[in-house]
Amino acid sequence: MARSSLIRLAVPTVALALALSACGGGGGATDSGGEGGKKDLKVAAIFSGSATDADYNSLGLLALEAAEKSNGADTAHSESVPVPDAERVMKEYLADGYNVIWSHGSQYFEATSKLAKQNPNVTFIGEFDDKPKESLPNLWVLDRNFHVAFYPIGVLAAASTTSGKIGYVGGLSLPFSYSEVHAINQALKDSGSSAKVTPVWTGDFNEPAKAQQITTQLIGQGNDVIVGSLNLGMVGAFQATKGKDADVLVTAKYTDKSQFDPEHYATSTIYDFTKPLNEMLTKIQGGTTAGYFPLGFDSGVSIQPPKNVSPEVAAKVEKAVADIKAGTITVEKNLTPIK
Repeated sequence: MARSSLIRLAVPTVALALALSACGGGGGATDSGGEGGKKDLKVAAIFSGSATDADYNSLGLLALEAAEKSNGADTAHSESVPVPDAERVMKEYLADGYNVIWSHGSQYFEATSKLAKQNPNVTFIGEFDDKPKESLPNLWVLDRNFHVAFYPIGVLAAASTTSGKIGYVGGLSLPFSYSEVHAINQALKDSGSSAKVTPVWTGDFNEPAKAQQITTQLIGQGNDVIVGSLNLGMVGAFQATKGKDADVLVTAKYTDKSQFDPEHYATSTIYDFTKPLNEMLTKIQGGTTAGYFPLGFDSGVSIQPPKNVSPEVAAKVEKAVADIKAGTITVEKNLTPIK
């Protein structure tokens, strides 16, 4: 059991003797490192916020808890870890004998890579929004590929807007956020739509007041589809539409957020880290200490069945997902900054 501190919370250990086999199909992982005998796993994770946020961090905790059952792992985690503290917290887990360290969030990737180089006998799982130029023999890279799911969102927006104006509300202007906007624009172009996207970043993924203000402004400017790429900030985005007569649709990210405004809610890009983490841990347990795991519609990503849209619009979204899975549509990963 890990030592406790203000930001370190230990998850109860579950000792299971399971015979595991590598997950097949759909995962998209490519491996490096050798195959050997199974080993016991002590997995520690760090999260950027509360694991009860019903959002990105709670998804991480669900995956970690599933690892206890499916991989027989002894697990622990830390919540609300600031980036400057990430290296120290991970070092504490190293001192406690954890042999797998997972940093849930791309903001931790630099610190994760640094520690991986310094601790060759420990396997690290880091999240990134591209394929790193440098591969390490003890680092699994989970590429979140957020842009892929925003192409069907763009298809929905193109088919739903009547004003030809689409608003995008993000938190920080980061590369993955740029890629989401570019994917929406690609979908608009492929759909033959002349609609325009206005992206605005609030400066904080978790500040509802700022999100409400920005969303209200976008709606006032005639944007009738609001694409949200926020964490707790989405609560504010829905506060801007809830109870209003405005004919506006709002999409969200990570989890089902329909409870915030059922009348204006369209859909969400849904993420599940359980399968990716299980596959990587199973391979680590077998001796594969490094690899690349890109998220996609066969591996942890889905689009929630749309609401408050016509069957024709829902069918277009479903077809876009099917075409991406089949390789008929390739969503470009464009990380170019948007000014």
